[in-house]
Formats: sequence, structure tokens, C-alpha cells
Amino acid sequence: MNNSMKRIRKALYGLAAVSLVTLGGSQAIAAIKMVGGAPMYPAKNIVENAVNSKDHTTLVAAVKAAGLVETLEGAGPFTVFAPTNKAFGKLPKGTVPTLLEPANKAKLTSVLTYHVVAGRLTAHDLADMVKEGGGRATLKTVEGDPLTLMRKGGAITVTDEQGDVARITIADVMQSNGVIHVVDKVLLPN
Repeated sequence: MNNSMKRIRKALYGLAAVSLVTLGGSQAIAAIKMVGGAPMYPAKNIVENAVNSKDHTTLVAAVKAAGLVETLEGAGPFTVFAPTNKAFGKLPKGTVPTLLEPANKAKLTSVLTYHVVAGRLTAHDLADMVKEGGGRATLKTVEGDPLTLMRKGGAITVTDEQGDVARITIADVMQSNGVIHVVDKVLLPN
């Protein structure tokens, strides 16, 4: 293959990586976002994408330890507020290794499912909910306890039951079975 053909092929692959036509017959185009140095493909599920993000290795290990891989590979749809490794690092020393112990699987599952909401809620949907709620919206998590959404500046924030506030740092990472919003803090239920 000559250099000209290689450049054309590379350009076509790049174009394919920039946009994909979504399923369901619509002609909407979903951009591929980069998270943790890896492309997040809208045609892949939550787990298939998350395992490639170098910023989410702790979250992926926790999902595996809690036995939630099959669930998050399922049809969903799910909205996941995905804490980064740095967010997990803000927890008190020893918290993550303790949560990953088999004896603490129930607690780990509770923490992880507190980051998941049923349905595909985009940043636009979240902003609309906050606006309709007069500046505040409440979401029921899969774990069962609520999260509170608010707008601070141009960003949507997510507040847990402890009063800790996470900021959405990367919104609308579209997945085949939902959407991921990257957050800068681990959210904790009561």
C-alpha cells in the first residue's frame, strides 16, 4: 500500500472515530469522547468502555469485586456517575482496600450502586430536571437512596447523603446501554 493510500485509510479511520450513527434508525451523530486516554465508543457497553480508561482502574476493580460486571453489561439503560481513581484516592486511607475485601462485598455493592440511576439521563436531561425543580433535583439511585443535583456555575453537581459534592467533569459519555458522567468524588449513601 502506497503512502497516499495509507493517509486516506488513516483519515477514514479517524473520521469513523470522530462520529458514529446511533442505533434505532435515527440519523443523530454521537461523538466519541476520550476518557482516561481512551476513546469511549457509543456502540460499546459501560464495562467494555470503562476497562480502557486509565482514570477508572479502581472503579473497574471495584465493579469486578462486587460482581456487578454482568449487570453493567446488561441492556439497562443506566446513568453512571463514575468516580476517577483520583476521587477514590480522596477517601480516608485504607478505605478502598477494605471495601475490596470479600467480606465487605455488600458494602462495596451499596457504594457502587449508589452511583447508578436507572435510565439514560444526559447532561441536558439533568440540567432540565434542576431547572424544573427550581435549582435542585433528586434522583433515586439503584441502591435506593437519593442523590441531589444542583447547578454551580456552568457545571452540574451531585450531592450525596453525607453532604459531599461531586462535580461532573466529563458529561455525556454515551454507551450502548446508557451514559456515563465522570465525577471528581466518590458518593456515599447513608
